Parts: sequence; C-alpha cells; structure tokens
Amino acid sequence: MASRMPEPSDHGHSDAIKRASSHDASALDPRPEHLELDRERGLTIRWSDGLGHFLSIADLRRHSPSADARELRAAMAKNPLTVLPASKASGPLRADTVEPVGHYAIRIRFNDGHDTGIYTWRYLRELCGTVGKPVADASAQNPSSPPRA
Repeated sequence: MASRMPEPSDHGHSDAIKRASSHDASALDPRPEHLELDRERGLTIRWSDGLGHFLSIADLRRHSPSADARELRAAMAKNPLTVLPASKASGPLRADTVEPVGHYAIRIRFNDGHDTGIYTWRYLRELCGTVGKPVADASAQNPSSPPRA
C-alpha cells in the first residue's frame, strides 16, 4: 500500500510532501521534491536535481542511521559471525509509518519495532548512491507508481 508523507506544516493532515524545505543543512545538496512510501516495497524519491531513486524496505532497515544499527553494522564488519537480534515483526518486514523530522529528515517506523533512525536528506542521497535503484526520468515518472524490480 502506498503512503505519502504529510507536509511538515500540516501537522499530519495532508497526503503528500512535495518539496523539502530550503532549511536543509546544506543548500548545495539536492533535496527531495517528492517522497512516496510503498509500505511493502520501499521509498521512491524524486530529487531537486531531477534524479530519482528507489530504496527497498530491507535496505532502509539494514542501513538505518540509528546508533544501535550502526553498532551492529560495525560489529558485523569485525566479526561476520555476529549474532543478529531476533526480529519482533510478525510477517515480512514493512514500514508502518513515515514522518517528517523538522525540515531536514524523515523517521521511518518499521513493523519490527525499530523507529529510532533519522534519515537526513543527505544520508538518503548517500544510500541512493550505494544501494538505491535509479528511477528512469524521475521528472516524468508517475509518483504513485514505484519502480518495477
């Protein structure tokens, strides 16, 4: 099911966020112009520089910027046999909600109980460059249709 983020000024009453604020940490960094969350599949982002990317739910969760996820990734880098914590999710991993954090980030709440990662625009762009899938001609893509894998 697709979900769009509320406008930060709407207090959660709108269906979409169309443009990130210019209050971003760096005015030179591209900002999301449109975010669309498919709770089962992932997040589609159309950037201010015209590029578009898709990040899967699994990649967003695996690369959460939270302190506990960073520590787990560091432990796994040192020891590939690190025991992973048991998932609290019943069924497949999905994103339950996404909400704006100020004018610079989003927080995603996953069905496994994880909700402490703050995904800044800059961090999302970095993820798009490493694990994201490009969306062809983001300016022309129908924002309600996530890319096909």
